[in-house]
Amino acid sequence: MLKILTVDTAYEKDEGSRLDFFISQQLGDFSRSYIKKLIVDGMVLINGGPAKASDKIRPGMRIEVDIPPAVKMNVEPEQIPLDIVYEDEWLIVINKPQGMVVHPAAGHHRGTLVNALLHHCEGRLSDLNGVIRPGIVHRIDKDTSGLLLVVKDNKVHAAMAEQIRSHTMARVYQAIVYGLVEAEEGSIEAPVGRDPRHRQRMAVVASGKPAITNFKVLKRLHEATHLEVGLESGRTHQIRVHCKYIGHPVLGDPIYAPGRKSYDLKGQALHAGKLTFKHPAKQRQMTVTAPLPSYFTDLLTQLG
Repeated sequence: MLKILTVDTAYEKDEGSRLDFFISQQLGDFSRSYIKKLIVDGMVLINGGPAKASDKIRPGMRIEVDIPPAVKMNVEPEQIPLDIVYEDEWLIVINKPQGMVVHPAAGHHRGTLVNALLHHCEGRLSDLNGVIRPGIVHRIDKDTSGLLLVVKDNKVHAAMAEQIRSHTMARVYQAIVYGLVEAEEGSIEAPVGRDPRHRQRMAVVASGKPAITNFKVLKRLHEATHLEVGLESGRTHQIRVHCKYIGHPVLGDPIYAPGRKSYDLKGQALHAGKLTFKHPAKQRQMTVTAPLPSYFTDLLTQLG
């Protein structure tokens, strides 16, 4: 499907805007990240020539956007129980259990949240993130429990992706970390990127992307601290990496705290307990919460 955008006087207010932002604004069904991918793949031309996401909009431009047809999903629906916290015709919020993989990947082709969602939603999920991650606008790790927002509609997907990009969707976690955190609250601002020595891990590295994590002490326990953690950015493993960076890795974390006492946990003590966002269709602010799971409350009892 070829879309043609001609920059004329109608778009004077957009002069100087980035190309990826301009296209995503004009084609409201598609997220900015999806448009960036199209640009990288050579599917966007400016005046017949190659384009970059950072190109600036100028009067007289002819922008061609070649949107590939949707591919039939090859991920099988599975009847897996879901803890649904909220659902309407546009989106659904799931309380994901610890140990459940969000979407199919190498070694995890079945039993994922996506398999369960395809069955529950009867295939009606947005396809902007492709056939493996339908409906998924943000992720939480396999061994992190808690809230995950999933969308059924492409326009809603694009709007929610923009809220995540602009940090207007608030995500609040609870974590138990090793050691006693001295400050009552604070902010960790350090770039996160691929660990050059261990390519399957992330780390604080100078070449990483900017990342900010805010924390507040809820309770100091026996050799551990119960924290409330908020994200101002959404880097891979951000909370886990930043907690390790300040010398207080998340308790039970098999990647960033190997060899430390695990308290028989199956993964890190990290729970996504609160989401606040503006519903793109209903145009109202929403806050959704999920109670602490039993593995977390049992650990608090054991430590406190």
